[in-house]
Formats: sequence, C-alpha cells, structure tokens
Amino acid sequence: MERLDKFLCDSGAGTRSQVKAMLKAGRVTVDGKVERDNGRKIDPNAQTITLDGEVLGGKRRIVAMLNKPAGFVTATEDANDRTVMELLPADLRKMDLKPIGRLDKATEGLLLFTNDGDLLHRLISPKKEVPKVYYARHEGAATEGDVAAFAEGLTLRDGLHCLPAKLEPLGAGESLITVCEGKYHQVRRMMASRNMTVTYLERRQEGALSLGNLPRGEVRELTAEEILALEN
Repeated sequence: MERLDKFLCDSGAGTRSQVKAMLKAGRVTVDGKVERDNGRKIDPNAQTITLDGEVLGGKRRIVAMLNKPAGFVTATEDANDRTVMELLPADLRKMDLKPIGRLDKATEGLLLFTNDGDLLHRLISPKKEVPKVYYARHEGAATEGDVAAFAEGLTLRDGLHCLPAKLEPLGAGESLITVCEGKYHQVRRMMASRNMTVTYLERRQEGALSLGNLPRGEVRELTAEEILALEN
C-alpha cells in the first residue's frame, strides 16, 4: 500500500503541489470513483488509478541494501574507478536507483539505494541525524579520554566541528563508532584527530537497519517493514 499522492508523483503526473491541485479538482479516480484525499492508501497492483481518464502505471518504489566491498566508489558513474552501480543485479540497474549517502572507496559495509527521491533526501539531510555504526580497526587503543572527546563533539585538525558521537573501544586496535552525520571521510578523520589511524572500516548499521548475514558484494531489497522503519 502507498499514498495516492506519492503514486501520482512517481507516475509523472506532476509535483506534489500540482498533484494536490489535481486531486482537489476531482481529476483523479480510484476504481472509477473520484478521489480527493491525497493521503488515501492505494494498492497500484490491485486498483485502477486514472488522471483525466487516463490509466496510470506508477513506478515501483525500491529500497535496496548492498554489502559494499572495498575497491568501488560510491557514484553512478566514474571515469577512473569501478562504481557500486556495477554490483547491482541487472534488473535493479534498470530502476533508476541512486546511492543514499556514500562510503569511500576503501570502506566496506552497508550502503542503501533507492529510486524514491524524497526518501533519499530525507535520509541524507543533516536534520534527520540518522545514526550510523562503524566497526574500525586502527593503530593504538582508544582511551577514556577519547570516548569523552567523541561524546562532547570533536573539532578536526582542519577546524571542522563534528556533532557528539559514540566511541566504544573493543580492545586494542578495535572500536565501534556511531555518528549522525555524513561529512567527508568523517570517521577516519575523527579517529585521526585522536591519533588513531584507521586501517579498516566497515559500516554495520544505519538507523534500525543492520547488515545481518548479507554476504559481501551481495544486494537485497528491503521489506516494507524495513522501509517504514527507515522513514520513521
């Protein structure tokens, strides 16, 4: 089930404001009956939706998770490097998917894709503050002072300030780091600011989603429940 206004936008009927005006004007029908409620829940696979008498097909919303291996850049295309798009199955490559946020070339782990522009922008917005959990192997051992510095919010060596984050030492040379931002090479730079050079980095969780047992380099679509959890 999905909102009628979202379905109309995905079908190319217009922008959200245009779609709202179309509904108000009585130009949209659901199963032959005029529908003016933009929040009406519909099932495009079981119901017929028309605009000015023309049946609309809609576009299936997809959110997919990749367990990214090292060696691929997060981009839709790149002149020099292989991109994460090459790891998507052929059927998903045709669905106009785009990465949600980014992982650098050397970083592995959880990377999401979607063809829902609204969802993409909400999740990458700094205001959303989606927590992301990373596992890091690094030189040296994290101290109580490092944990406190992360919790207060670090200022990096170039003067850039980071929001409070969580550093959990797992032992000498291993830590979990939770951040709610997506600044360039942020985790590596935060660790470096405390004299701990990261030698391996993997994103294990984003919001309520975790990698689970998804093999490296594999992709799976999220369930409706997982997508709902992302949106909330």
